[in-house]
Amino acid sequence: MNLGIGEIALLIVLALVLFGAKRLPEVGKAAGYAIREFKSALNGTGEDGPDDGAKKNSGE
Repeated sequence: MNLGIGEIALLIVLALVLFGAKRLPEVGKAAGYAIREFKSALNGTGEDGPDDGAKKNSGE
């Protein structure tokens, strides 16, 4: 999928119209945080590892 300069400009203008110039940095920060959390969940490097539940229950 190749995006040209015209398509990128259209996306930027559309984002400015939808969210406004003041909220656009907040939306970008939230999107970056969501992507980072998603990647860490896929890699299993998040705060709650996939084996945390098994370790807690195995102490019985």
